Amino acid sequence: MGKVIAIDGPSGAGKSTIAKLIAREMGFDYLDTGALYRAAAFALRNNDIDGEDSDSKIMYVLKKTDIAFNNGRVFLNGKDVSEDIRSKEIDYYSSVFSARKIVRDFLLDAQRNAATTNNIVVEGRDTTTVLFPNAWKKIYLDASPDERAKRRYLQFKDKGVYANPEEAKRDVMERDIRDSNRDLAPLKRAENAFLLDSSDLSVEQAKEEILRFIKTGH
Repeated sequence: MGKVIAIDGPSGAGKSTIAKLIAREMGFDYLDTGALYRAAAFALRNNDIDGEDSDSKIMYVLKKTDIAFNNGRVFLNGKDVSEDIRSKEIDYYSSVFSARKIVRDFLLDAQRNAATTNNIVVEGRDTTTVLFPNAWKKIYLDASPDERAKRRYLQFKDKGVYANPEEAKRDVMERDIRDSNRDLAPLKRAENAFLLDSSDLSVEQAKEEILRFIKTGH
């Protein structure tokens, strides 16, 4: 098994951006677990499945679903859906469906297999606690709700998706509640994870702080 650098944290903390930069600096592969959950949610919603449907209905769709992550792009049944899965609707449903054990089990092997032969940087919400509890390095990347809401708003705006700052903050707060209070693999900081609050840091500063931890252990 390769070395794993696992980064957890709440929505809007900057995990994807930082993880990609760290992977590039370290010469590791990059795995975005959140993108896999978004792809699963996209497939389920395309088949009119919602969060209240039975496990059997969900599995009926998942059995016909192939999800792959390659070079930063997400593929659903061979089609690149990297942009399609970044909508506000899928942002919501990826959180809803990620609380379902049947969905998590479906994606578990695919995520762990990524580290079988390669060194990887992986980011998500339970990568340090459930997915890779024995990761080589663990980081918990955080930021204030206001800062995360600002980042989320700008992200939607850049993609041409309608949003306003108040709505973005509400979405972030609601996502925090769902992710932290779900019974299955809730978002939390692993005891031995390096905590970095990026609220007042630039992307470059956050990257350098994490690289320092990786190289020195503190």
